[in-house]
Amino acid sequence: MPQVAFLECSRCHLHHDPATPQTVCTACAGSLYVRYDLSAAKGTAARDRIGTTEQDKRWSGMWRYRDVLPSVEPVTLGEGWTPMLPSRRFESVWLKEEGANPTGTFKARGLALAVTMARHYDLKKLAAPTAGNAGGALAAYAAAAGMEAHIFMPRDTPMANQVECRAYGAHLNLVDGLISDCGRIVGERKGPEGWFDVSTLKEPYRVEGKKTMGYELVEQLGWEYPDAVFYPTGGGVGMIGMWKAFEELEQLGWVSGKRPKMIAVQAAGCAPVVRAFEQGEAVSQMWQDAHTSASGLRVPKPYGDYILLDILRQSEGTAVALSDDAIFASLKDWASREGLLLSPEGAAATAAYDHLIATGFLKKSDRVVLFNTGTGNKYTDVIGARV
Repeated sequence: MPQVAFLECSRCHLHHDPATPQTVCTACAGSLYVRYDLSAAKGTAARDRIGTTEQDKRWSGMWRYRDVLPSVEPVTLGEGWTPMLPSRRFESVWLKEEGANPTGTFKARGLALAVTMARHYDLKKLAAPTAGNAGGALAAYAAAAGMEAHIFMPRDTPMANQVECRAYGAHLNLVDGLISDCGRIVGERKGPEGWFDVSTLKEPYRVEGKKTMGYELVEQLGWEYPDAVFYPTGGGVGMIGMWKAFEELEQLGWVSGKRPKMIAVQAAGCAPVVRAFEQGEAVSQMWQDAHTSASGLRVPKPYGDYILLDILRQSEGTAVALSDDAIFASLKDWASREGLLLSPEGAAATAAYDHLIATGFLKKSDRVVLFNTGTGNKYTDVIGARV
């Protein structure tokens, strides 16, 4: 496993010392990227050794990519290496089933790394705002690491998210408002309370956990890029992490060719990235009156919006907003015809695929990966009201 060389600001490129806990850039408040010396892992010979040695057997799941992750002992519940399921109906479509992670969503990846590094830095109290699933993941990994978790979520978050936080022993705070209101409260209280803030893109290691999705999808497709990746985009850390993974994969010589078109998928009731993309803006504006039953997409202004918009344009991708009616129609379609109970966020991706085929942005022959970011079983109260 490599040592972290430095932390680099995604906006102004200032370097920061990884020897002590860092949040955002001290000069411009940009999100920080973790940078390594990857020279020992270069070449396809190193790539092809993944998972083949005796030592690898204790590095399962996303930790199979330990050559591109921090050199620390992980706090792990078995996250990562989720199934890549071929569609039963669409010849060139795969669904990346992140509901197979601990706590039932992709959030396990990012929080596993964030909590691992928090333990490495000997931090004791972690705090985060959440639209729901990140809170459950933080609660679980903090429990596994013997740390306090202080979680702030909207009062109307799905019941499963609230129950799991309480069961894991976290300090759960329900807020009359949105995730942005929760974030404001964490910002105000973290200093007096002695909390370390592990909010989306306000510490550097959640991206490192999420980037393993990029490594996995390329390996699971035979070390080749797909033509497009559909990603349900609330805070957007998964897309940012995958794009970082693609950069590293190319530096390592583990993959070549044209990177996939990245498709950001949002709900029509909360689509700040879609609006900014369509208007040619470099950042988004706060979305007023944000509303959608896909709670993970109800993020009125992503902290890393400037990174997301740059990725969409670099990749020649696009951003799509779907109505809740379209999202839940696709959810029911995939459940009844593919045997998969998607999360509403995942169903936004499947609905977006239908939309972009219908509009001609993509062809049916294009190889596409759709992300189901969590199991529908965590949304039974929400889905039950719709089907």
